[in-house]
Amino acid sequence: MRFLVVLCTLVFMIACKGNQATENKQMQQVPPNIIVIHVDDLGYHDLSVHGSKIYQTPHIDQLASESFEFVNAYANYPRCVPSRFAMMTGKYPIQNGDVPDDGFEMKGVAANQNFIEQFNASGYQTAYFGKWHLGHDEQSPRGFGYQHSFAAGAAGSPISFIYPFNTPKGHNRNVKKSPIVDIEEKSSEGDYLTDKLTTEFISYLKQKDQKKRVMAVLAYYAVHQPLEAKKKDIERNKKEISAFDFENTPEYISEGTGRTKMRQDNATYAAMVENLDVNIGRIMKTLTELGMDENTIVVFSSDHGGLSNDGLKKRGLATSNSPLRAGKGWLYEGGIKVPLFVRWKHKIQAQKEEKSVAMLMDVFPTLLEYGTGKKIAGVDGTSLKPVIEDKASNNDRVVYWHSSKARPKNTGDSKSSAIREGNLKLIHFYESNTIELYDLSVDNSEQYNLAAEQPEAANRLLKKLNQWKENF
Repeated sequence: MRFLVVLCTLVFMIACKGNQATENKQMQQVPPNIIVIHVDDLGYHDLSVHGSKIYQTPHIDQLASESFEFVNAYANYPRCVPSRFAMMTGKYPIQNGDVPDDGFEMKGVAANQNFIEQFNASGYQTAYFGKWHLGHDEQSPRGFGYQHSFAAGAAGSPISFIYPFNTPKGHNRNVKKSPIVDIEEKSSEGDYLTDKLTTEFISYLKQKDQKKRVMAVLAYYAVHQPLEAKKKDIERNKKEISAFDFENTPEYISEGTGRTKMRQDNATYAAMVENLDVNIGRIMKTLTELGMDENTIVVFSSDHGGLSNDGLKKRGLATSNSPLRAGKGWLYEGGIKVPLFVRWKHKIQAQKEEKSVAMLMDVFPTLLEYGTGKKIAGVDGTSLKPVIEDKASNNDRVVYWHSSKARPKNTGDSKSSAIREGNLKLIHFYESNTIELYDLSVDNSEQYNLAAEQPEAANRLLKKLNQWKENF
């Protein structure tokens, strides 16, 4: 009798274990919801988790601590439009040997290479909120394939962050820009744009079909110019900045045809960054409240480095990317290095990946593989899923940049191309034929040009760079 009891118990335990294993396997196979939070002009060091002593970003810091973070993550271009094109298409932003500042043919992306159409075909609800900057009508998010969009179109930046958002006021009263679509009719006196975008995004999450997965992008207009924030946030930061000891750090240093800002001392910009952080906190809280927290991949990044440089025309500068060199507009690290966090609670192990290289053009190949298991051929980006799951490394990956739209008046830069292979990075200012070579493992500030000391490496990388450019 005792033998039968023991036997039955063992059979029961094995059955339970088998059922549990089946349930676990089924849970692992449930495709995730996907949310991409894309920030405008946010520098790598504009987060307290990355060393900022001025900007307080506790909610983004928390997100980072729960994420797989690519320390060596890059934008494909140091300005908005080409960078966003690369992220949405998985392709280098070069067409006919040049990089358009606008006019990318989003509608021309074939359906079998369109990541959004692939998500649609797999049963996802797809939505885009905020800055698109890649056109309107057929070139809009809906024209590209998103089923829902809000406040997205040709606008590259708001006329104002303060309602009414499409009405010039104060110092920018004469500005002429494309208006932000949809936003005015859902806003009212006292609204702040970053808050409003978050509110509409949260409303969408609450009202979506709960039986379907969602793939949604929230692309903030913050922290791009115009620099406008809530008065109480500005005043708080003014006090904090005035009490901060910058020691002997100069306010500016010379760079190109202008200056590089070396202090994070703009109180209005600080207020914008901190307001952004509050809104990230709102989103993460909402995911918990809706029961989406554990089955949602959240990606956080920026389209390029912070605005820290001017040129022949002196302008108000937002931030400092120091110790990285230069900023928006440049192919130095300050212009292209971006934060990139990938969070999937209990599924993706939180850690800092300090060797592999990631590009924004890798974001959607990665998410498509996680969400649908699909891979798209013929694109330049690659899925980072094997790196995230510790099944592969791309330490020796070769990546490229080509910046043909220099702005010596606005950001002080010159036309240039660049290549990174392993820890070596070469920048070619091709109009003057100036070559700079840096070892980023020991010199991420790009202060020590090794081109003369390592001519063989410089020539080898320059040859690879020129061969790559010939393909376009």
